[in-house]
Amino acid sequence: MMQFLKEVPSIRFMQRRRQWYWLSVAMIVASIAVILVRGLNLTVDFTGGVVLEVGFSQPIDLERARSALDAAGFEDYQVRNFGTASELEVRLPPAGTGEAAGVQARVMDAMQTLDAKAELRRTESVGPQVSRQLGEQAALAVLMTLLLVLIYIALRFRWRFGIGSLVASLHDPIVAAGAIALLQIPFDLNVVAALLTILGYSVNDTVVIFDRIRERFRSMRKATPAEVIDRAINETLGRTIIVAGCALASVVFLAVLGGETLRGFAVALSIGIVIGTYSSIYVAGAIALDLGASARDFMPPEKRGDVDDLP
Repeated sequence: MMQFLKEVPSIRFMQRRRQWYWLSVAMIVASIAVILVRGLNLTVDFTGGVVLEVGFSQPIDLERARSALDAAGFEDYQVRNFGTASELEVRLPPAGTGEAAGVQARVMDAMQTLDAKAELRRTESVGPQVSRQLGEQAALAVLMTLLLVLIYIALRFRWRFGIGSLVASLHDPIVAAGAIALLQIPFDLNVVAALLTILGYSVNDTVVIFDRIRERFRSMRKATPAEVIDRAINETLGRTIIVAGCALASVVFLAVLGGETLRGFAVALSIGIVIGTYSSIYVAGAIALDLGASARDFMPPEKRGDVDDLP
């Protein structure tokens, strides 16, 4: 068993649960508003288009790159550093059939006006139909994950705890998606994978706490439900901190050292770990408590026989 705290703390988490409800509602509403107003920074995985990665022999100023593309006649494009200051990623709208090669040549001609040694490192072209299919499959993956979580929780716990866990599981990816939209992190298939990972992480953390709540309901028969839930959360707090800290450290290193391709995944997962830890402590158990969770939820049903059956 992991030991982090020398003594089990006695924090009364459930006492202020109404305040945490308001905070969670505010985060969800703000996240949805940001997604609707600012929008997700969808990549060619979902919008379709042409992506080119260009390497230079020296660092290139982004404004100079934009001026070169403007001079070449490009209008709707995005340019950003990719990996280092001497590497650029150019994103363009979908090209027509047979036009991708011509677009690639025009971009490279523009980039070679900045550096004659500029070279094409990678090119990717995604058509509108493929991007639409990817979007549908990503949405289906998220919905199927939520459905499987619901089935698992329904089988593992009584309905009050199941609803608490489900609400916490929905809470986390919504807030994470809002943060992704706010920071304008490129939303690609890697970020979808991060959202699915956040769902799994949140459920795992919540299940650990709920298992301890079940144990304490059986051993603390004279305590109130709020006291039992507080005790269970406090007893698992050291484990929660260690797991969240190790996972967060790993994805932070991945964000710093993993390159541009994995940075969106790592940043999204970092946000999800923080939000998932918060919801497993302050949201899931609190909802179960307000739905009337008690020791009776874990007692075996009473066996009733007919008087005529008695010897």
